[in-house]
Amino acid sequence: MRKSRGLSRRQFLHRSATGALAATSATLAGTAGWLVSPTRAFAADAAPHRGGTLVASWGGLEPQALFVPGGGGSSPFMTSTKILERLLKIDEKLAFQPVLATDVRASADFKTYTVALRKNVLWHDGKPFTADDVVYNVQEHWKPIAAGVALKSLKRVSATDAHTVKLEFSTPVPEFFFKSILAGQYQVVVPKHLYEGKDIITNPLNNAPIGTGPWKYGQWVRGSYVSYARNAQYWNAAQPYPEKLIIRWWGDPASRSAALETGELQVAFSNPVPARDIDRLVKTGKIAVDTRGYENAAWTVTVEFNQRREHVKRREVRQAILHAIDRKFIIDTIYFGRGKPAVSPIFRTNPLFFTDDVPKYPFDPAKANALLDAAGLPRKNGSRFTINLVAAAWFEENAKLGQYLKQALQDIGITVKLDSLDRATALKRIYSDYDYDIAVSNFTAPLELVPVVTQFFTTDGIVKGAAFRNATGYSNPAMDALVDKLTVETDNAKRQKLAHDFARLAATDVPLVPLVEMESFTLSRTNVRNATTSANVQGDALADVWLAS
Repeated sequence: MRKSRGLSRRQFLHRSATGALAATSATLAGTAGWLVSPTRAFAADAAPHRGGTLVASWGGLEPQALFVPGGGGSSPFMTSTKILERLLKIDEKLAFQPVLATDVRASADFKTYTVALRKNVLWHDGKPFTADDVVYNVQEHWKPIAAGVALKSLKRVSATDAHTVKLEFSTPVPEFFFKSILAGQYQVVVPKHLYEGKDIITNPLNNAPIGTGPWKYGQWVRGSYVSYARNAQYWNAAQPYPEKLIIRWWGDPASRSAALETGELQVAFSNPVPARDIDRLVKTGKIAVDTRGYENAAWTVTVEFNQRREHVKRREVRQAILHAIDRKFIIDTIYFGRGKPAVSPIFRTNPLFFTDDVPKYPFDPAKANALLDAAGLPRKNGSRFTINLVAAAWFEENAKLGQYLKQALQDIGITVKLDSLDRATALKRIYSDYDYDIAVSNFTAPLELVPVVTQFFTTDGIVKGAAFRNATGYSNPAMDALVDKLTVETDNAKRQKLAHDFARLAATDVPLVPLVEMESFTLSRTNVRNATTSANVQGDALADVWLAS
């Protein structure tokens, strides 16, 4: 068992969700075992030891900035979280663990939370970390940018002393929800003394962050890598174990495969190579595959329908198109069997909120044709209408999916202009310009639905230029009301029912549709230890990782 760093696991679990999490752990390991059980076990060593350089990567490309306030995708999430820390984390057993916070307590009415902060923590420039830093982040970073709707009922945040913060809300805030915010993907803590009075979005420090984490920024060589040095003043004196960390990017999966084989790359997260290469790499005896560490970051590939565009803004047209998509073919051919058909934005790997009781769209081209005919969109000279399909090709699978969708839609009489685009261009076309009819994109879903999952479907999730939010323009008062209730309901059973209602409405209106629950995996050299001790490994600080001799 890993050391809890001064706070019991029980203190951090949602007091009424503890039983639910324990009861569903068997389900998580059973119905979703393909995702959470390691394909290969790692050899055990007596104890971690210090030394060496860890070279890491992931299944995508270089970020636009090392830290992007409010998101920016998986690449800046990976680079920033080695330096910038959150208050809590969720470990591989789905338990909340302390990071910069050591205790989180709710009032009886769930309208006030008191957060005790870790003492004797220093920013990398030597300044002390205090409650004022957290107050600044809540007011100027999290509420307006990073957490958005999740903190919309926040009335007041204050520092009651140098290491205690009180947050007061106008409505009840469920405890699991609140702690999930503190452990959230985008709720890192930046230094008040370096950000106050400046635009957080454009602050030059975003490309050379200063944080409290186990790693200090070293150098960013554009187009190649970013290097980090061990933080000798880290609050956990034993960590990190390597002396240096390098996050390096390769332009294509084949290069990552070769780098793993030669040892140039030691650990790579989030499907760094095509699934077809896994068995070959493992058979070398030098590389291990692990599917743990994605429990709070379930990957999916999506199709997104622009509600501002003719034809696809009609629900019956979107539903017809879904019947033309063969998800089994996509999984078998593009993902080599490593995935399952998604049925809604809540995935099977979510033991708290998943339901199978939603509208489904089985592959049925005849039904798709009939629905389009009934919608008054007959074929004329072989084509019903023309759409622009944008495939965000930051993964090679996305590009292949775009090609498949083009053929599938043409089979039912829809002419497709396909644009398969690089990361920067795709982000602009989809999330800033809204210049598409249908887009192929991705998102990662945490266990808590609000706001990361729900913001794809709510009106207040429409933020022009904000990546991986509601770019479709979908706006439904019924959906907004559902999410509002989900945000304040503190009874677990009632909250679960609201989540199921959300899934059913999302699967009925289908403005954004997850197609595949992707099986995520990490590949590492066999001497790498403790690379998957978090429920969201790509954003883990890698403080636990060490290199066996």
